[in-house]
Amino acid sequence: MRQSFPTQRWQIATPSPDTAKELSVSTGLLPLVAQVIINRDIATADAAHTYIEPESQDLPSPLSEFKDLAASVELIKNAIADGEQIAICGDYDADGMTSTALLLRALKHLGAKVDYAIPSRMKDGYGINERIVEEFAEQGVGLILTVDNGISAYEPIARAIELGLSVIITDHHDLPEKLPPADAILNPKMLSETSPYKGLAGVGVAYVVAIATAQSLGKIKGLTNPILELFTLGTIADLAPLVGVNRRWLKRGLRALPNSELVGIQALMEVAEINETQKQLKPDDIGFRLGPRINAVGRIGDPQMVIELLTTDDPQIALERADKCEQTNRKRRQLCEQIEQEAIALVESTPIPWKESRVLVVVSAGWHHGVIGIVASRLVERYGVPVFIGTYEEEEEEVKEKKEANKTPLMIRGSARSIDEFNVFDALNYCGDLLGKYGGHRAAGGFSFLAENLEAVKQRLREFAHKCLEVEHLKPLVKIDAEASFSQIDFELYQQLEGLQPWGIGNSPPVFWTRNVRVVEQRAIGKTAKIHLKLTLQEANSSTKIKAIAWRWAEYCPLPEYLDLAYKLQENHWQGNTSIELELVGVRLPQTPASNNISATNQPIKKPIQNNIQKAVFTHSGRIYVCSKTPKELRIRNDRGNVLAVSQGNPTGLLGKSRDEAKEVNVTQAPYFQLIKAALQAIAEDN
Repeated sequence: MRQSFPTQRWQIATPSPDTAKELSVSTGLLPLVAQVIINRDIATADAAHTYIEPESQDLPSPLSEFKDLAASVELIKNAIADGEQIAICGDYDADGMTSTALLLRALKHLGAKVDYAIPSRMKDGYGINERIVEEFAEQGVGLILTVDNGISAYEPIARAIELGLSVIITDHHDLPEKLPPADAILNPKMLSETSPYKGLAGVGVAYVVAIATAQSLGKIKGLTNPILELFTLGTIADLAPLVGVNRRWLKRGLRALPNSELVGIQALMEVAEINETQKQLKPDDIGFRLGPRINAVGRIGDPQMVIELLTTDDPQIALERADKCEQTNRKRRQLCEQIEQEAIALVESTPIPWKESRVLVVVSAGWHHGVIGIVASRLVERYGVPVFIGTYEEEEEEVKEKKEANKTPLMIRGSARSIDEFNVFDALNYCGDLLGKYGGHRAAGGFSFLAENLEAVKQRLREFAHKCLEVEHLKPLVKIDAEASFSQIDFELYQQLEGLQPWGIGNSPPVFWTRNVRVVEQRAIGKTAKIHLKLTLQEANSSTKIKAIAWRWAEYCPLPEYLDLAYKLQENHWQGNTSIELELVGVRLPQTPASNNISATNQPIKKPIQNNIQKAVFTHSGRIYVCSKTPKELRIRNDRGNVLAVSQGNPTGLLGKSRDEAKEVNVTQAPYFQLIKAALQAIAEDN
């Protein structure tokens, strides 16, 4: 029996009312906004000023932070002076493609002879390889710059050095035990934990190299703004932490993008229907609208299309490439929807024992390698466990042929996404002897292995998951900043929160919660299918109503009438009117329900100790129920507010909306017996 209700765990930040009041007085911020800042480890007026205005902070020179930066600048300057061919080796994700475009623009601006190569996602996999190195050598390349890759490519870099090429590695991925023998290595993972450059993505390292080289040559004029826009696009699309120099430079870049100097970005905003009259873009404009259109090409198309889009100065070419990005992204969305539904069906019909395993491993033939990582993220959101999703490297027909002919061993290739308490890279290391190629970091990774090892990999991942995960971890985590009343939600609150932008990894958007909210109206919506949930909400003991949207929650409709809600704030523009709406990210049963006054005895209810209450949400005969169980009583409430209360060992219970109007029913007879059985089963599964 599958629940039709988001099962989550809430983590509510500890309130600091006194500190919030002091910060509010000293900064002029609302106390609720001050609490949000405090939750991000900022507790003084000076720290708050730097947080809100990062340009006011003094930065150390990148030359003093990156020990190989000066050598890198000299290598590039010498190559330009000697007319030596420079080659960039990028990657096929948004970070790698924007990094490649950034250095192409910068080096051409500086007078370099420069070209690039990006490995094929399907044929080559991630990063520079010996084939690319040898092709560069044949083309007369003298200097290679890797962007967003190279730190783990020991053999290809060693081959380049053997062939007499110079190599600069610019990367941001985790450091291997043995670094490649490059002439220079620039990686923020090599910096101190306190360095403001620590969180740079690959495009950030490329930006540092470009600016330092241009300054050294005295040719910075006309370069900074265009490459700052590419830095902004790549950094947000790669989910880099929005702290340190990232936050400082992104605030500037987001202001520049609406009036972009790059015709490619102008065209991309046009197809993404982003209003160019905005004073500045928000990270969500990139994360959900521009970034996916670029990433889609790297996943299922030809990355050269994006490089041409971001380096051309011809508006017609830019619009043609942007249109192709749009078409590719539509295909990507269709593939994701199809694979997600197939994966869910596989999980729930097989069934796959993900709760017992504490990790979900799902493999099927015919899924596109380029998008299964996105599907893995959606499955993590749905099930709240680490997800390892894989498909066969061959097409479905080839899989069948190989199985029948017993030919070359089948390989499974996949992606992993995680929850906070589970380290993907450590898990892959734990399975290392069963895998072929693999890599990643704490939150995500990629891997391949022989299909015959599938059961062994599942068992090994199960062992690892049981070492680091408890049962209570197996629910999606909702992190909440503070409790708010609907009466506090207005344009002043929204504008002050907007002043804390950019939001993203490392500076998460604020999430508030409100208790005992009544769902006045709810309906599933979507252009082509009912995917999202639109609601009208009313806070208890108030006449104030507010609209809300819950993305990808249509399957949970209808939600129970009364809920505690967790949400973000968003601005809605419709027919010339602007309003503040809620974006729901979490729901739970009210901890103090609106109708909680029915007892199976004639005595008033004594509020039970919270830790002794077990709760669950379940469906039975097509309806949603919420139930709670104490050592003495079971209570089951339907979506119309009727409650069935049953004392342990008592063949009769009380049914009604309140104690005064409740009637006695025989709970040993249908339909109550089956309902009680379903409730007890749901509680056992959920607790």
